[in-house]
Amino acid sequence: MKNLTLLFVLLFSLISIGALAQKKSNNHKIIFQFTNANDTLQQKAFANQLKNITTHWPNAKYEVVIYNMGLEFLMPTKSKHIAAIKALHAKGVRFVVCENSMKSRKITKDQFIPEAEYVPAGIAEIVEKQEQGWSYIRGGF
Repeated sequence: MKNLTLLFVLLFSLISIGALAQKKSNNHKIIFQFTNANDTLQQKAFANQLKNITTHWPNAKYEVVIYNMGLEFLMPTKSKHIAAIKALHAKGVRFVVCENSMKSRKITKDQFIPEAEYVPAGIAEIVEKQEQGWSYIRGGF
């Protein structure tokens, strides 16, 4: 009887630890900065990074803040990775564009893919997400 009780306690402990580990992995919130999409190698590397991480943690929250020279990443006339971006968006990745960068570069919303969202200030968006507990990653290499 002692052995059966010990086995039950051990089994219950292992199940509890596994459940806690799984719950923790589902709470990831990651904000990416992408600012250098003029380089197609950077675009490709970043699209692959996003694909890999969303495969590893499919239930995490992801947001990509794009500003400065990164705007081309979401422009169908300048990006070779629109299909990958659309697939990532379908998996729940949000792509937000800095309106300050748009104004300074004289780029309008109609130049972006429909999946793009907009924020007034990209850097402020990153800061606010970090203050809310999001992890920050600079995309590309």
